[in-house]
Amino acid sequence: MEEKENTRKIRIMIADDFPLLVEDLCELIERQEDMEVAGTANSGKKIVELAKNTEFDIILMDIEMENLNAGITATEQLRELLGDISVIFLTVHDTNEMILTAMGAGAVDYLVKGCSEEEILNHIRSAYAGNPIMERKVHDTVMREYVRLQKSEKSLLFFINNLSRLTAAERELIKKLLEGKTVKEIAKERCVETVTIKTQIKGLLRKFGCSRTREVIKMIEDLNITHLFL
Repeated sequence: MEEKENTRKIRIMIADDFPLLVEDLCELIERQEDMEVAGTANSGKKIVELAKNTEFDIILMDIEMENLNAGITATEQLRELLGDISVIFLTVHDTNEMILTAMGAGAVDYLVKGCSEEEILNHIRSAYAGNPIMERKVHDTVMREYVRLQKSEKSLLFFINNLSRLTAAERELIKKLLEGKTVKEIAKERCVETVTIKTQIKGLLRKFGCSRTREVIKMIEDLNITHLFL
C-alpha cells in the first residue's frame, strides 16, 4: 500500500483561456512520469464546476480569463467549497500587487507566463511537496511593504494571513463597508435582520483583532488593497 502511494502521480488541473498554452502545458505534464492532467477548463466558472467533481492535487490557474480577476474569484470559491487546496496562479505580471493579491486569495505559488518548462515542473513538484518556491519572494515582498507602511501592531503579514481565512459573506460585508454602507443598509439589501449583520461583524472584528469596523476599513485603505474587495 505504501509503495502505491509513493508512486501515485501528481494530478494537475489547468485553467486558462489560451488554447495553445493549455495544449503545451498538457503535453509537458503528460511527458512526466510523476504527473498527469486531471482536467482542463477555459474559465474560472468552469474550473470551479470541474474541481467539485474531480480528484486533483494542484490547479494551474490563470488569473485573467473571462474577466480580469476570474482566477482569483474561482480560487476563493473553491476554498469555500473544498477547504485548503493547492493553486498555482499563472500571470503575465510579476508585481508586488500581484503577489499580495495571490496571497489574499490563498494561492500557494505563482508562475509568470513565459518561464521555462523546467521551472514550471519545479514549481509544481515543490508545491506538491509542501514547499512552494514562492515562499521566500512573498516573504521579502511582505517585509518591504511592512517597512514602507511602518505598521507597529497591524503588520501586512498579519492582515494577509487573516484575509485568506475570510468567508465569502465576510468579504462581501467588507465590500459594503468600504462603499460606506451602514449596518441597517446592508441588512436591508440582504433582507435580513440587523442583528445578523452585527453578528457577522463581530466575527470579522475577532479575526483582525479590532474593536470597530472603521479600524478594519482603515487598515485596508492604509495597505492600499481595497481592490481585493471592490
